[in-house]
Amino acid sequence: MFSKSCQYAIRAALYLAVHAVDGARIGVRELADKLEVPQPFLAKVLQQMVRGHLISSVKGPRGGFFLSERNQEVTLKQIVLSIDGPDAFTSCILGLPVCSGTHPCPLHFQAMAYREGLNYQLKYQAIGDLAQRISREEMNI
Repeated sequence: MFSKSCQYAIRAALYLAVHAVDGARIGVRELADKLEVPQPFLAKVLQQMVRGHLISSVKGPRGGFFLSERNQEVTLKQIVLSIDGPDAFTSCILGLPVCSGTHPCPLHFQAMAYREGLNYQLKYQAIGDLAQRISREEMNI
């Protein structure tokens, strides 16, 4: 449902929340290696997230990416909106150009119910809270 860019953005934010603690910063190369994603592609996604104030960065030899206290409060919905835009929650699930309540696709109403539930979950899932759960339950990112 989400683009690769959005998936990488969410994974990167969660990785930073779990691993970049106590002021530690993680470089794009290390992040790309740990997440097993293409470095140039991830670098663009990370810069977009920095511009959107979803994550923080410092340039230079001791630079890298990290999450400030404010970044820890960013929700998954904010990341999705920043990377994929509002169409992620409104476009046709089958990709049809004309799909609405008056001209629904075959899955329109089922998809609406699914999207409303997903939208609610993403709206209340802060990166910091998810990072604590990931650490506590020893989950993979």
